Amino acid sequence: MCNAAHREPLFNESSSLITKLGLDNKQVGLYHLMSKFYEIEPNLENYWRSIILFGRNVASYKFALAKALYDLKDSGDSVISLEQLAVPFSRHIAEHLVVCDKQITSASSKFLDGCRDFNAKQINQDALIDLTVQLGFNNVLDAFHNVHEQELPVRFFMDERKTKGGITLTDNFYRLGEQYQYDNLAAETESRWRLVETAWELNLPKHLIQVDYKEETREFFADNKLRRVAVTAASPSLNGYQKGRCFYCFRDISLDNNHADFADVDHFFPHDLRKCDAEKPINGVANLVLSCVDCNRGVSGKFANLPALPLLQRLHDRNEYLITSHHPLRETLIVQTGCSTEKRQQFLQDAYNCSITHYGFNQKWQPPQQGIAIF
Repeated sequence: MCNAAHREPLFNESSSLITKLGLDNKQVGLYHLMSKFYEIEPNLENYWRSIILFGRNVASYKFALAKALYDLKDSGDSVISLEQLAVPFSRHIAEHLVVCDKQITSASSKFLDGCRDFNAKQINQDALIDLTVQLGFNNVLDAFHNVHEQELPVRFFMDERKTKGGITLTDNFYRLGEQYQYDNLAAETESRWRLVETAWELNLPKHLIQVDYKEETREFFADNKLRRVAVTAASPSLNGYQKGRCFYCFRDISLDNNHADFADVDHFFPHDLRKCDAEKPINGVANLVLSCVDCNRGVSGKFANLPALPLLQRLHDRNEYLITSHHPLRETLIVQTGCSTEKRQQFLQDAYNCSITHYGFNQKWQPPQQGIAIF
């Protein structure tokens, strides 16, 4: 970043409660995740998102289970046998193996080998279902509701394999299906899955992998200096961390491009900032947010204006969600913006000061708030 002459007051995270609680660095990260992500707005969508976004990523089974549950929501059965569950669960795993063969961090898996055999037409679907019932659910049903080694206070299914031979969907899951954001969740799950498996597949030193946004296709591309790989659509991979709301005004947004509230991907800092330093990661994930159309390009929209200072703090908070949740793009964020919270905060502050110095943003932009402050 340039050494800007104009200095705005440094934005700071509130630390009074953290100090009072006496948390260490690791616990501070956990505190931020748990308190900011779903306790500020403790609704079913955010509990579900915490599973998809913050749960452990040692295998892709969590994503396959979530997608299987989406498929079975309207089946008419609240008690789902393992045989029923195995059909969509194994299908999603098999389909992803075609795109990316790396679906687990361990060296081998008899279950995944069976899915590969199915794709190669060496076993039939009945054999695949039997194998899935035997091996596919060994850990994922137990661990699904655990986030950072803590059980969530709500459950979307009960594990009743011993008494009923399967799982029982709870009222929480059916209520989740009635929420405004439910239609976004499937796209968010698929996008998170693609990010995770791509990170595994590249299997190179993480500091060599850079991820940038391509505006023409609205996709993230991973570049490991040897090849450029299309990763996933940008909108669903960011939407969960914004809880389905506009970054600027907190209005509900949609991932359906036919919907009136379809989300724009917006650059927080304008492209012109590159004129002062061509290396600034303007198209990096750290500078990208989802916005409603009104905020991005409406009558009183942001366009190329610089957002007000409180929105800079919000961008920092959003980026910390991605980093502390071990998001597959966390290494890119760290390389681009700093190896500690303080350095990432200063990185954004320097970019802000640079914008003011070089482009004279004396009037800062901030829209009226349309919903509760959720991060």
